[in-house]
Amino acid sequence: MSPLTRRRLLTGAGAAAACCAAGCATYGTPRGTASAAATGTGPAPSSEPAVPSAQPQAAAQRLAATADIPVGGGRVFSGEGVVVTQPQPGTFVGFDATCPHAGCLVDQVTDSGISCPCHGSVFGTGDGAPLDGPAQSGLAQRPVRVEGDRIVLA
Repeated sequence: MSPLTRRRLLTGAGAAAACCAAGCATYGTPRGTASAAATGTGPAPSSEPAVPSAQPQAAAQRLAATADIPVGGGRVFSGEGVVVTQPQPGTFVGFDATCPHAGCLVDQVTDSGISCPCHGSVFGTGDGAPLDGPAQSGLAQRPVRVEGDRIVLA
C-alpha cells in the first residue's frame, strides 16, 4: 500500500465534498418537489403549454377506514407521507407529513395537535397551522376523500 500523499488526501477530500454537496442540494425541499433541473434528471423545462394525457388516471390509494380516524384526532401514514385528521365528525382532512421546519416526518397526532419529533413543532389538526415550536409555516394540504367507509388519497 502506498503512503498517503498530500495529493491523495486533497483528491479524497474533494470527492467527499462533492458527494455531500450533491446530497444537500435539495435539503429543505419537501419530498417529491425537487425540480428535474435541481436533481440533474429529466428533460429541460419546456415553454410549450401542457397537453392533457390520454392515459387514465391512477386509482386512488386507500389509506384507512373512516372508523380508524378518531374525531378530534388523526393518524400518520408515514409510508404514504400523509396525515389524515378528523377535526369535526365526518370531516376528513389530509396534510403532507413533512414538517416545513427541517423536513422531518411528523410522527403522531395527539390532543395537542400533529407533532414533529425533531424539534417539537406542533400543527393544528383542522388546518395544519403551526401551533408551537420553530416551524413558521403550516403543513401543506393533501387531497383526501371518503369513498363509502374508506378514506383514500386522491
